[in-house]
Amino acid sequence: MTTPRRWGDPTAGIPGRRLFVALPLPEDAAAAVAEVVDEVRAAGLPDGARDVRWVRLDGLHLTLRFLGPTLEPRVQPTVEAVLDTARSATPIDVELGGAGRFPPDGRPRTIWIGLTRGVDAVDALSRALSERLVEAGWPLDGRPFRPHLTLARSDGVAVGPLVAERLVAAMAERRIRFDADRLGLFESVTGGGPARYVPVTSAAIGATT
Repeated sequence: MTTPRRWGDPTAGIPGRRLFVALPLPEDAAAAVAEVVDEVRAAGLPDGARDVRWVRLDGLHLTLRFLGPTLEPRVQPTVEAVLDTARSATPIDVELGGAGRFPPDGRPRTIWIGLTRGVDAVDALSRALSERLVEAGWPLDGRPFRPHLTLARSDGVAVGPLVAERLVAAMAERRIRFDADRLGLFESVTGGGPARYVPVTSAAIGATT
């Protein structure tokens, strides 16, 4: 059986489970984001245009660290690092607002919603997580951390800038506020449509057990 492959995925075909650590959105916040996506998509596209790849709305999350393909012996130490981070943290008051794209010029690869509240706290949690992941055998991630909620990957398609502009307009006056009170380790399972995000472990932030 061949490994399912997504276009442009540099980790496709590499052995191991594709893991990442994230703050999952609670149901009410996820529903509010889904309304924004529905509004953007309802505007339609030019005839014959290929749409961007929207993420699954039943697994919305703020990624703290993408780990990538992970062999089984490293999974349990990673689980323990995530749980330890959750125990030592406190829930974060988050507000989603604004939108943008990466890169900011030309045809984007990623389209996202930003944060207008809780940025420093999410950044601090990310740094605390990184310290515990180093103890679990992971290298430091030297890339700058910019908390955001990924909604679509455009792979450079022609309508990418148009969709990004519509999302910016839709989020101009909207604010979506919630408590980020859970931290989880997830596996990204690809093939047969948008990636599914399967929990490996999840814990309430600040819980003692």
